[in-house]
Amino acid sequence: MADTPFLMYKGKPLVRCGDTIYYGSMADPFVIRMLVQSKQPNGELEVADKVTVQLLNTEVRLGSRRSVIKTSEKPSLGLAMDIGVVWLQKALREAAKNA
Repeated sequence: MADTPFLMYKGKPLVRCGDTIYYGSMADPFVIRMLVQSKQPNGELEVADKVTVQLLNTEVRLGSRRSVIKTSEKPSLGLAMDIGVVWLQKALREAAKNA
């Protein structure tokens, strides 16, 4: 397996920039974006307690608003990842079937 600079989760890259996390490859037709809206202290750490998860179409010609296919708000990063993985798998399966 080739070395990759990205953290991988279930075979897809997971990239964080500040409070925004992308899951999936930009070379695919869809990716997941998770936006941490708020955090709560938990001991020495801060834990996300409000996360917006979005399924995005990666088509460059679409505007930023038109690229959002689905959106939901979850009370934790774990729940956001769970729904995001399902959405992404389903969207990529459908795109492959329609190609």
